Parts: sequence; structure tokens; C-alpha cells
Amino acid sequence: MKMDKQRLIRITTIPGSLAFLLKNQLKFMNRFYEVHAVSSSGKSLEEVREREGVEIHSVLMTRTISPWKDLVALIKLVKVMRKLCPAIVHSHTPKAGTLGMIAAKIAGVPVRMHTVAGLPLLEARGNKRKLLGIIEKITYSCATMVYPNSFALRDIILQNKFCKKEKLSVIGNGSSNGIDISFFDPGQVTEENRQTLRDELGIKVSDKVFCFIGRIVRDKGIQELVEAFCRMKKGDSSVKLLLVGSFEKHLDPLGKETEDLISTEPDILFVGFQKDVRPYLAICDVFVFPSYREGFPNVVMQAGAMGVPCIVSNINGCNEIIEHKKNGWIVEAKNVDELKDAMIYLIENEAERKRMAGLSRQMIVSRYNQQYIWEQLLVEYRKQAGRD
Repeated sequence: MKMDKQRLIRITTIPGSLAFLLKNQLKFMNRFYEVHAVSSSGKSLEEVREREGVEIHSVLMTRTISPWKDLVALIKLVKVMRKLCPAIVHSHTPKAGTLGMIAAKIAGVPVRMHTVAGLPLLEARGNKRKLLGIIEKITYSCATMVYPNSFALRDIILQNKFCKKEKLSVIGNGSSNGIDISFFDPGQVTEENRQTLRDELGIKVSDKVFCFIGRIVRDKGIQELVEAFCRMKKGDSSVKLLLVGSFEKHLDPLGKETEDLISTEPDILFVGFQKDVRPYLAICDVFVFPSYREGFPNVVMQAGAMGVPCIVSNINGCNEIIEHKKNGWIVEAKNVDELKDAMIYLIENEAERKRMAGLSRQMIVSRYNQQYIWEQLLVEYRKQAGRD
């Protein structure tokens, strides 16, 4: 007799996380479970329903601490879970993790899984850090299993005693969704496409281009990146810095001096958020990601899959994807001098840069193929939900 599909709820704070960070994963899981996606409302949530073929539920959740709004969201999440009676609730992102795991426990959901893709508290200080630490412990205590998306992040959780070792597991080699290596492939961007984009941005074929993709905020190391770039180029207009992403002035604003440089320096090219980042990676020589904290950064894997060597900060996730002097360069976070020197070295040493580029894609393909990550997560679902 054929068994009915168990219900699986996937929950994130904002719909963009479901739409972009977990792209196509829900569609894959929907073959084995009846998948429901829960997040704040927005166009991206509707896109998830259409593309992934899953049911969606809108519950407003804020990314900042807001006691009244958080309580309202918690009550609504409990109602959704009691109505659906899922076998598994799997949360991502900090706020959805806390509210989702508490709600799932209140609703009596037997399997409560939370993925940790970074710890905001690592850059917090004083009472804020203590509060965020308490919130992490609450989240993990309500979960039945916790999944850091990197091995170094697992170690940080253990060092901070947020939960016991037995409750922690890393899926595959790390990452929340792996990389679609057929999509992120340099062959997908034609030379004509590359030249058209260069023409639009005023970039010559002979120019050397550094690229950053991500939120344009302090925690991503943007201030250090802009300073390092301005110091290393020394008036050389053949060196460009391409910034792809959105400002988040309400959450983690840049200093005024950095904002002014981004808007006035002619060789810093700010293009805003882009749905398809492949063309930008295809025209760059080096990807730079000097972030202060991460879980397991998708953009570093995307750059590697596109055959681009990376300069990254020596933090968890980044230093697992990149091996120093093999497929990129590792520098200390917040160190402008190290970052500047690495940028100069890779621009001046073309042979070394090309050697790293040659290794970049094959290292991503061998470790972080998306299909492998999905299959390993499916094994974990079946193990936890008791249907092998």
C-alpha cells in the first residue's frame, strides 16, 4: 500500500531566502514530501509557489528584535503548524529559526530542524551579544537537531556551549544548498554577452576587474574593501571594483566616507542588486569577499564555479571553500593592508592568478554539487522522520 506523503514545512524570515538561497531545493523535496513554505509576504514568496510548486503561507517576521511583532508572528506560526500537522519543520535564518522552533515545539511537531548559516552575535558586543547568545540557546533547545552549514561554524557553536555535540550535524561537506554547477558555468555566458556588459559599464578588455557580490553593509567588509582598492590602484584607471548588491542602511550602514567614495570614485562601479550574477563574475578577474562573519557563503562557491579565484577573509565557511594559494587567497578580516597586498599580488602575477582560476571550478564541482547536498539532506529527513 502506498503511503501518503509526510508534510514538511520550510521556514525563513524573508521570502528572498527561500527564492534565492534555497532555489530549486523545495521542488526537489516536494517529490518526497508535501512541502509548505512559510515566510513574510512578498513577490519572492509568490515566485517560490510558482517555481517550486509548493504551498505558501505568509507570516510577517521582522529581522530586528521587536517583542510585540515577534509575539504576533509566533502565534500565527503555531496556528499554521497546528493546522498542517507536519512531520518536520525545518527553519533557516535567525528570526525564523527562533520563532519557528518555538512554534514547532508548542505545536507538538516531532522533528524540528534548524540550519545555522552564520551567527550575528559574533560581531555584537556587551549586552546585545549576551541577549543574542540567550536567543541562540533558546532556538537550539527547541530544535531536535541543529545543522551548522560549515564545520568551523559547528566548532564555534560548541565553543560557545549553545548546545550539545550530539544535536549538531553538518550536511555533506557544508553549505545550505550547494551549487548548481550547470547554471554557474562560465560557458553559460557568451563572449558577446560579456562584451555587451563591459560596454555598458565602460570596462575595457585589458582592464583588471575586482568584483564583490552581496549586501553592501559594514559586516561584509565593504569599508575595508573600498579603502584597500583606493590605496592599491593609485590612480590607475585600468583597475576597477565592481560592487553588486543592495545597501541596507537600516540594519548595518556604511560610514559616510565609504558611501561617498562608492558614489564619487569613477573606478568603483556600483550596479545594485542583480538577479543573475553570472555575467558580472564572467567579466571579473578576482572575486573579493572580506566579510567579518558567514555561515557558508554561496557567492564564494558561485565565483569558484565560474572559474574565478577568490580573496576571502579567514573566517568559517570562507576558509573551508578557499584553500590559501590554491584556488584563492585568505586574509585576516578587517585587515586593510593584507587585503590590499593580496589584491596587488593577484593583479601583478597573471600566471598565478590563472593557475588559481584553473583550479577554482573543479574544486567546487568535486565538493559542493547541489544534487549531492539535496540527496544528503533527504537522507537526514528520512532518518529523523523515521521513514527510510
